[in-house]
Amino acid sequence: MYEDFYGLTELPFNITPDPKYLYLSPSHQEAVQHLKYGISERKGFIVLIGEVGCGKTTLCRHFLNDLNHEQYETALILNPRITETQLLKTILEELGETVTARSRNDLISQVNQALLDRIHEGKDIVVIVDECQNLSFEVLEQLRLLSNLETDKQKLLQIVLMGQPEFKEILNEPRLRQLRQRILVNYELKPLTLTQMEHYIRHRITLAGGLGRPQFSRWAARTIYRASQGIPRLINNLCDKSLLAAFCRQGDIVGFWDVRRALKEYNALSLN
Repeated sequence: MYEDFYGLTELPFNITPDPKYLYLSPSHQEAVQHLKYGISERKGFIVLIGEVGCGKTTLCRHFLNDLNHEQYETALILNPRITETQLLKTILEELGETVTARSRNDLISQVNQALLDRIHEGKDIVVIVDECQNLSFEVLEQLRLLSNLETDKQKLLQIVLMGQPEFKEILNEPRLRQLRQRILVNYELKPLTLTQMEHYIRHRITLAGGLGRPQFSRWAARTIYRASQGIPRLINNLCDKSLLAAFCRQGDIVGFWDVRRALKEYNALSLN
């Protein structure tokens, strides 16, 4: 609605995980480096933790796009509420294999053969699991067992687990001690600071075609920061509603009262 008024080519604050809009804060840059290190050094298990809406999925898509696809094949698992059998089938399907096995043991054999084929072709395989705090113990144990697959010289599989902070508590359960011991790369994303959030807002507006307008006043930014605590998804929601409020009064500057109006609307929706 407000794109034409502000000369934007698209909405700058959509909450979809579009890598184009990724803002690499120092914390996000460190996370990328941890992922790259873990994958390149074949560390087996890599864990990325972050609060809801902090940009894990967007960061993951950016990381996948940046991988050398001649060297790496990837399997991205977005639905964590799966069984061990579904996990194995999903990995095979993501790797472009036709699932022929029926029993779980046969599935493991087919996965092993598919991984060996790719290793012989000079490829590395990366499995990325999102929302891993929702994985059952049985599926986590199956992932651990898959990490055992190896040749004399290397692991056949690199596994990235991305989840919310409660996943740390899950990993501390005694029954997961074997999995916990295999995690050699672990990083937790931090929320944006106020200054980083201001850069983040300008970054997204510029990528959406903004040429100096709209702008957010200092008080508007501080109000958004207090309400969002530096979480990108909340920042996006509040910025979008604040821009709409400023557009309704035909203003080029998003001010404190525009944000207050956005907060009132957001809180009303949250209560419903």
